[in-house]
Amino acid sequence: MSDRIPAIKLLLLPKDTNPFGTIFGGVILSHIDLASAVEARKTAPLRYVTRAMNQVEFHQPVFVGDVVSFYTKTVRIGRTSITVQILVEAERWGVGRELPPGGLGALVKVTEAVVVLVAVDDYGKPVPIRPEPMQV
Repeated sequence: MSDRIPAIKLLLLPKDTNPFGTIFGGVILSHIDLASAVEARKTAPLRYVTRAMNQVEFHQPVFVGDVVSFYTKTVRIGRTSITVQILVEAERWGVGRELPPGGLGALVKVTEAVVVLVAVDDYGKPVPIRPEPMQV
């Protein structure tokens, strides 16, 4: 995650809010899921399904107008699975706030997660991510 190029970057809208005026946690989770798939496809262009989403802890809310970035890093490649670490940050543009130097909003860590994806075929059966060595 050190190169700081997000897998996904988006502006969240009023349609994504809960009754309290913040973005639904489920909206963030769905984008985490998508960002993990983007990262997995860098390893192999296969079809992936989410097996697990671990260690999700929300640190800060996301507000309408925040620009949210989903940074990804592959942490493990198994025979049929890939484990991806996700860091979610919001660039916060508060009304009436002074902007930091550089014209960016304040960066806030929203959440992080570890996602395990499994490569599958057209029938949903696990497939190797990389060709298996030939047996002799």
